[in-house]
Parts: sequence; C-alpha cells; structure tokens
Amino acid sequence: MIAGGADWIHFDVMDNHYVPNLTFGPMICSALKPHAKNGDGSAVPIDVHLMVEPVDALAAAFADAGADLISFHPDASGHVHRSVQAIKAKGCKAGLVFNPAVPLDVLDWVIEDIDLILIMSVNPGFGGQGFIESALRKISDARRRIDACGKDIRLEVDGGIKVDNIARVAAAGADTFVAGSAIFGQPDYKAVMDAMRSALAKR
Repeated sequence: MIAGGADWIHFDVMDNHYVPNLTFGPMICSALKPHAKNGDGSAVPIDVHLMVEPVDALAAAFADAGADLISFHPDASGHVHRSVQAIKAKGCKAGLVFNPAVPLDVLDWVIEDIDLILIMSVNPGFGGQGFIESALRKISDARRRIDACGKDIRLEVDGGIKVDNIARVAAAGADTFVAGSAIFGQPDYKAVMDAMRSALAKR
C-alpha cells in the first residue's frame, strides 16, 4: 500500500459488539508500525478508527473462513447451548471461555456438548499482563468437572503463561497453553517454546 502511494494506513478497529465485525487489535498496529515508512525513511501515519457489543454471526463467519475450533464467553451469548450447537453445525469444535471472576456454573448444563474449556488467567483485552494466581483454583475445578463427565475435553489457559509458571498451570490440570508476549517479546521464539516444553517435561 505504501509503495502504491498511500499517505496513511487506516485501521478500522471493530470488536463484534458495536459493529458486526472483528478486525484489528493493538498488537497488529504495534507489529506493523516499524514497517510503516516511506522509501526515504519518513513515517507513514497509522490512522486508528475505533468502533468498539453477539456470538453466533461471527462464529459462523469464522467457521466459513476455515476455523477448526471456536470458543466464546458464555456471558456474551443470549443462549449458550444454541451457540454451541450452531458452531458444531458448522463442523467446528466448540469451547467456552471463562474470565477470571466468572464462575464455571454454566458447565453444569453444557459440559457434555463442548470440546474445550478456556480459562482466562488475566482479564482479556491486552497482552503483557501478569498471571492471576486464583486461576489455578479454577483450572483445578474445571479439571475435576472434565474428569467427572468422562469426555475428552481440552483445558486451555490463556494469560501470563511463562516459562516459570507453565509447570504449575499444568499441575493444576491444564493441557493446552496460550502464550503471547512471553514469546513475541523475545528475539528467539523457538527458544522460548522449547524452554516451556522443557519445564513441562520436568514436572
């Protein structure tokens, strides 16, 4: 675009709440900023337009785009079971996501219908936050529920996962880990992931 003559780079930021679309977050802006330069090195402005409030339509769009697994927050759906069914009808696996202060009670009614439980160990919204220790109790609670239902459900954790805590998170019952800034903040991505796998292997 810049080589083609664009004077600005415009970001339409949508969160699927205020407008029916999901687009760019700040991490994308941050990643592209160093490259937003003209041939002479002068900066090209990035113009951010924030349009920042429902699950089913966007889930269907991501399924059509090739998603294999789609997870959503139960408090963002008017009818959780219907949303799970809609995702599965599209041929995708379905998961539920729980913010740090949200209880797991809805699992009493839908756990046998889902394929993944994602525990947020930070408040969602931005990267680089510290791990919330009370998430370990919630992970253990979710693991007990999974074991009791007897279904193969992945237990994923997202937020503040680092080399020095991933083993504790696994010990609480998690089997899937999301790491963002812990990896992207380092020059050698592979080295960080290798260190995380090593920490898991030692526990």
